[in-house]
Amino acid sequence: MRPFVFINAAMSLDGKISNDRREQVRISSPEDFRVVDRLRAESDAVMVGIGTVLSDDPKLTVKSEELRRERVERGLPENPIRVVVDSRARTPLNSQVLNQAARTIVAVAEVADEEKVELLRRRAEVFVAGKERVDLRALLEHLYSIGVRRLMVEGGSEINYSLIREGLVDEIRVFYSGMVIAGRRAPTLVSGESFDTPVEARLKSVEPLGNGVAVVWEMRTANLRKV
Repeated sequence: MRPFVFINAAMSLDGKISNDRREQVRISSPEDFRVVDRLRAESDAVMVGIGTVLSDDPKLTVKSEELRRERVERGLPENPIRVVVDSRARTPLNSQVLNQAARTIVAVAEVADEEKVELLRRRAEVFVAGKERVDLRALLEHLYSIGVRRLMVEGGSEINYSLIREGLVDEIRVFYSGMVIAGRRAPTLVSGESFDTPVEARLKSVEPLGNGVAVVWEMRTANLRKV
């Protein structure tokens, strides 16, 4: 069994989630930031790939004091569990995701350097699954076993690709912003090799939001989810 998995992302009019230097670009509107903060507060865990950690150094915590208080009132920690998919244990030890604000799980593969893994264990929980790359299905099963029922994925394009390829995504929420970033090498929502057969999704909702529009898609692979 695994959690309900949804990807949340902000994208420019030309389909970019960052520029060609892979720098953090403020794409979301203030209105979308508030919605995203609530989505994070309503999730049991938040997942990112190592690329996002290296480029953005995110905290992955709930920003709103009111939303943190609501979680505590429901008997939950102030912040959801943070999950980093990091096959080779490259997470810098001074990353904000390793601070004490929330429980953190770093998922690594067997190929990861043992010394780096041991250093990470001093700052976070380490889950090992897969030989060369993290076994995402095993990771999701582990998260389910510790009580994660709703998992929010916040990037980047590599982890999005891997999850979609394996049929592990139930919904994708994209905020399309009224801006153009451009750049031949600028990352899009999903990277990796093209699928032999495109993965289809069903339009679930559309909501104007600030200078853009939030669209939620239901993935056709959702029927593969074991519950």
